[in-house]
Amino acid sequence: MNRVIISPSILSADFANLQSEINAVKSAGAEWIHVDVMDGHFVPNITIGVPVVKSLRKHTDLFLDTHLMIENPEKYIEPFAKAGSDLITFHVEACKDKKQIEEIISHIKSFNIKAGISIKPNTPPEEIFPFIDIVDLILVMTVEPGFGGQEFIHECALKIPKIKEKASDELIIQVDGGINNITAKICTSLGASSLVAGSYIYGSNDYKKAIDSLR
Repeated sequence: MNRVIISPSILSADFANLQSEINAVKSAGAEWIHVDVMDGHFVPNITIGVPVVKSLRKHTDLFLDTHLMIENPEKYIEPFAKAGSDLITFHVEACKDKKQIEEIISHIKSFNIKAGISIKPNTPPEEIFPFIDIVDLILVMTVEPGFGGQEFIHECALKIPKIKEKASDELIIQVDGGINNITAKICTSLGASSLVAGSYIYGSNDYKKAIDSLR
């Protein structure tokens, strides 16, 4: 994968004009749409759920990159898959053990969609090494999940080459948190192949210029 996949986070979009916001980033060159799902328990914020994903699916052909920042992710795999998610990423910190993580990955893939796992800033990359060969994507959080607009934690980016060293060429290494034209280059130079950006893209006056600056 030579081209970096840009996944604008709709957390920072104008929800009153969500369809036009998605069409705008598509026209600007985005390949994916990042859907942040928060439950107010796993992270201190509440965002959107299955009905929004279902509605998005009806109005866009962009790849729906659904990030579950929730407790008990196993309960919500089927609803989000059936709503139209193309990829479901969940947090290893929300699971009790290795067996549960493997079961959730298998459940996601049973819907013929891609499976991803994510780690928070304080979680060492070694915790996800056992699953590298059975997932399609690993998401490295470079901020504490829960709110947009946070400052990039540079130390977290150092997890990227450690993961890349263990991964196949097909594995997508995604980074989310504080991504802008400067931090994007740090991440891609370390081996990231997908970047999530919310406020940097949707807070700009020129979506295309913002997206192009991330590559």
